[in-house]
Parts: sequence; structure tokens; C-alpha cells
Amino acid sequence: MFALLAQFPMLFFAMLLVLGALLGQIRVAGATLGPAAVLFVALGMTAWGITQGVELTVPEVLGTFGLILFTYTVGIISGPNFFGSLRRGWPVMLTTVACVAVAAIVAALGGKALGLPNPVIAGTYAGALTNTPALAAASQAAGETQLPAVGYSISYLWGVIGMMLATAWALRRGARDNASAAPRLEQRTVRVDRAAGPTVGQLLKNHAGAVTVTRVKHATGPMVVASSDEPLDQGDLISVIGPPDELAAVTAELGHISSVDIIGDRTDLDSNRVTLSSATFAGHRLDELGLGARFGAHVSRVRRGDVDMIPTPDFVLQLGDRLRVVAPRDQMRPLRAYLGDSERGFSDINPLGLALGLTVGIGIGMIPIPLPTGTFTLGSAAGTLLAGLVFARIGRVGPIPISMPTAAAHALSALGVLVFLAYAGTKAGLLFAEAVSSNLGWKVALLGFVVTIAAAAALLLAGRLQRTDWVQLAGQLGGAQTQPALLAFANTRSSFDTRVSLGYALVYPAAMVGKILLAQLLVLLG
Repeated sequence: MFALLAQFPMLFFAMLLVLGALLGQIRVAGATLGPAAVLFVALGMTAWGITQGVELTVPEVLGTFGLILFTYTVGIISGPNFFGSLRRGWPVMLTTVACVAVAAIVAALGGKALGLPNPVIAGTYAGALTNTPALAAASQAAGETQLPAVGYSISYLWGVIGMMLATAWALRRGARDNASAAPRLEQRTVRVDRAAGPTVGQLLKNHAGAVTVTRVKHATGPMVVASSDEPLDQGDLISVIGPPDELAAVTAELGHISSVDIIGDRTDLDSNRVTLSSATFAGHRLDELGLGARFGAHVSRVRRGDVDMIPTPDFVLQLGDRLRVVAPRDQMRPLRAYLGDSERGFSDINPLGLALGLTVGIGIGMIPIPLPTGTFTLGSAAGTLLAGLVFARIGRVGPIPISMPTAAAHALSALGVLVFLAYAGTKAGLLFAEAVSSNLGWKVALLGFVVTIAAAAALLLAGRLQRTDWVQLAGQLGGAQTQPALLAFANTRSSFDTRVSLGYALVYPAAMVGKILLAQLLVLLG
């Protein structure tokens, strides 16, 4: 069997996916490994093959492609939230770099106490923080010796498991919190008791865009779509959407809750959820669509992935967004045709944008960055993540859309992480058996254990000192570890809570750069 799998690596790869999928579905204490199970199956199968005198591998180009596909789509998924959080998130990035630096100091001091050479210490550090680019940087700095790979192969497994345990603990704490991935949106009909109340625009301004008004039924006259200059007067009924606390504030400001169902009255107005599938509008702001002037329509909510959001006029739209639109009944059909309203918008991967993003990201990763001791590069993983973040933010270049629907990005992300984990597991498994049986084995294992624990403790402590939400902190653990398996694990355990990807993308670039630099310094200066 092993000879057959060695002869046909694609068959071996497919078998890893099958066995990993089966193992990933097994529940232990209510938890599953999910996609991360592929990593452990690959490591075990490869190590078993070595004991039979057969080297099982997954083609490196396949693993690299899976990695850049995964990191690019993570950037696409997280880009809008990442830049929205950047202004307040930079302290988290700096703190993350400080935490991986603390782990490097622990590695240096512990390695010297155990009598380990610098290349082994650097490799152990890279494995304990599961960073393959850091291993590559350490190997380059160490020259011809393979000692960094020895340290990496022994410490890598606990680097994944240890941080996975820390992630699971953070998610359990997060499940006890009342915070949710996004404010729960509700609809309420409010009767205006004030004479000469504010206009709709003034009301929205008073609540900083946290609510939206979709319909106004004046005391006399038909129901109309709420425009910003629509006046509100005593006896008017308005339909308001927003989080419960904001709805309570609007009700107190204007009057009282009404039992009249103006949503169900479709005599004059209709409401539909319309999918944005026309590439013409991808990357454009909501106010650039001109829905109010063209159709007399109002967008009350945008659903992206599994999250409902109240859009502001400068809200940037993506293919596959589902818009809740209120418009006159006779305008609904032409409006749907205008926006596309095709299921294809959910799954169109936008091949040109994908190819361009991967090309730009790989190019960024190849740029040499000068250091006093030489140069280093970010690598294709960090480069494609950065490209994905930027492409998701800008949406289009001239007439060309360069992002993709969230649903398509999630699908490609899941594929990419499975491919990468299969490759990473086989790479670690090739040296695992030999390294464990060597004199360095127990020392490297001990040092890797301590470094992973130190990094996890520092990250958890720093996150709580900064009052980071537990669910986002779980994502930050994966991002600081630069470990796709942790992101896949946290996504599965949290039902793909968007805070996980946000935390991951927020710290991943800084952690990647920091660990690449620190691994080289451990070889040269340790």
C-alpha cells in the first residue's frame, strides 16, 4: 500500500482528505477537529510510511497553492472589517509582536539552558509558533545545516495542539458572554407623538447611522419610502430597523410603539431581498447606485455571509450581497433586473480578480526587505493576505471588479486550507520519527512545549488587558500563531463567527513579519 501511495502522490493526497474528513467529524467532549484533522492524519501517515522505508509526500507546489489560496481568501473575507478596525486595532498589532518577541526570549534562554545550538533553537521557535516562513528564514540564516528543520518537526505538533487548546478555552469563555458577532437587528413600528418632529435625515443623524427608517405613513396620505428629507409629524407611523437599545431610544424620542402593521400593508410599497449579482456595481458605494432617484427605493439592510448590517450611503457593496429593498410595487421588477438578482452572485469567484490578487500577493511576498544582517522576504502567504485585504477594501480598479462574493471566498478558503494542511502534515512527518529518536528529541520537545505555552499565555493575558472580545481573541490566537488550522478550528467551533476572521487578519501580518525576523535573529544573535 505504501509503495502504491508513494508512486501516486495525488492518490495519497486524496486519501488524506478522506481520512481527515472522517476523523474531523468525531466529537470528543462536544468538540471536533474539523479541517485540522487532515494535518494530523498526514503527519501520522507520513511518519508510518518512514518506518516502512517509504517516503510519502504531497507535491510542494500543491501545498503552496493551497496556502496562498487560503490566505488570499481570508484577506477577502476580512478586508472590510480589517480596515474598519485598523484605527483602533494598531495597539493589538504591536502587542502581538511583543508577545511573539517574549516567546523568542523564552526560546533563547531555555535553549541555552538545555545546551541546544542556535539553529535548533530557531527551528524549535518556528515550530512552536507553527510558522513555516520563519523556518525557511532560519534555515537560510543557518546555512547548509538541517538543524532548524529538526527543531521544527518536533515542536510543530504541540504548537498546533497547545494553541488549539487555548483557542477552545477562549471560545468557551466567549460562549458565556452576551456579545454577538453583530448587533441583532429588529423592526419596530413607532407612532410619532411629537408635533413638528425631526426629518428622517435628522433622526438618523441623531443615532449615528445605527438605525434606518424604511417607511413613513403620514396621518393623512399614502405610505411612502422614507427619504432623508421626509418630515415627521404627530400621528405619523414609521418603520424603524436597528438594535434593540437604539430602537428603544428612537421610541422614547418620538413617541410610543404602535401595534399597526405597516410592513404587512403592501398596497403601495413592497419589500424584497435582492441579490447584487451585477459586476457593474461591485466595489461601488451604495449611494452611487442611485436607487432612490431611479426607483424611489431604500435599502434597509445588507446581508453579507450570515450577518445583517445597516448600510450607510458610503457602504461599499460586494458581489453576492443581499439587499433588503423597499420600493413602490411597480418599481420592484425593474429594480431587481437593475441589480441582477441572480443566484450566480453567490458563487462567482471572479477569475480575473482572483488571478490578479494572487499575482500581486506573490509579488509582494518576494520583495526583499533589508536588515542589518541581510535581507528577508514576507513570503507568499503574508503577501497574498495583504493583497486580499486591500482588494476587498477597494473592490474594483476602474471598470474591473477585483473582489469576490463572501460565499465564494469561504468556499475557496475551505478548499485552500485542506490542501495546505495535507502538505504541511507530510512535510513535518518526514523528519518526525528520526528527530524524536535522536538525542535532541526530549530537549526540543520540552523547549517547544514551553515556548508555545509562553506565547499562548502572553497573548491571552494581553488580549484581556486590552478588553478584547473572547471570540475575536480566539481568532487573534490563530493569527498570532499564523496557523490556518487554528482559524479553521475556531471557525468551525464558532459557526464561522466573523469576529474570528477579523481577529486572525488583524494580527496575522504583524505576527508573520515579527516571527520571520526573530527566527533569523535567534540563529545569528542567540
